[in-house]
Amino acid sequence: MASSAAAGNGTGGILPTHTAAPAWPSKTKDPRRRRRCLCVCLLVTLAVLLALAITLLVLFLTVLKVRDPTTRLISTRLAGVAPRLTFPALSVQLNVTLLLTVAVHNPNPASFAYDAGGHTDLTYRGAHVGEAAIDPGRIPSKGDGEVRLALTVQADRLAADLAQLVADVESGSVAMEASTRIPGRVTILCIFKRHAVAYSDCSFVFGVAEMAVRSQQCHDRTKL
Repeated sequence: MASSAAAGNGTGGILPTHTAAPAWPSKTKDPRRRRRCLCVCLLVTLAVLLALAITLLVLFLTVLKVRDPTTRLISTRLAGVAPRLTFPALSVQLNVTLLLTVAVHNPNPASFAYDAGGHTDLTYRGAHVGEAAIDPGRIPSKGDGEVRLALTVQADRLAADLAQLVADVESGSVAMEASTRIPGRVTILCIFKRHAVAYSDCSFVFGVAEMAVRSQQCHDRTKL
């Protein structure tokens, strides 16, 4: 009886112990840690935007910088002479049409397309004596193109300084100035489009005997 009681009070009669459940991490984050993450994300975003802005600035100042195209008058051909009578004061006026071919070099890594609206004004000793409209066209990037225009010279305006004109013709050369304005747009990397106006001011000497340009000097510029 004693042995059985002792057996009942032995290790076999000890109640099983319960192990504590594992502590799960709290779902609420540390506010300080959350603020640090937000600050890091904000700094990274600002750094990326700053690097992108600097890259675009460098590109626009170097590779994408718009440079002035250059022009050169390469040929002049007489197309016709149109007489005109005016009344009531009877007078005969002559309009001379010249076909001009101008070579244009585009040094930019972007094409230059121009629509209607371009024109050239011709002056002789400060007097406006002729004008021409320029047809639409396109100059490829870092390429060359030709602009052809029919320039009408109004001979009656030359009569204002007829004595000097006769002297120039007798000497074999006539000095004139041509001012050209071509509005258009520059397309860079097929993405960026910028409006631009190309200007060209040329002084040239026209040879009477050969009916061609002997010498010329041009100043070109582009306005964005």
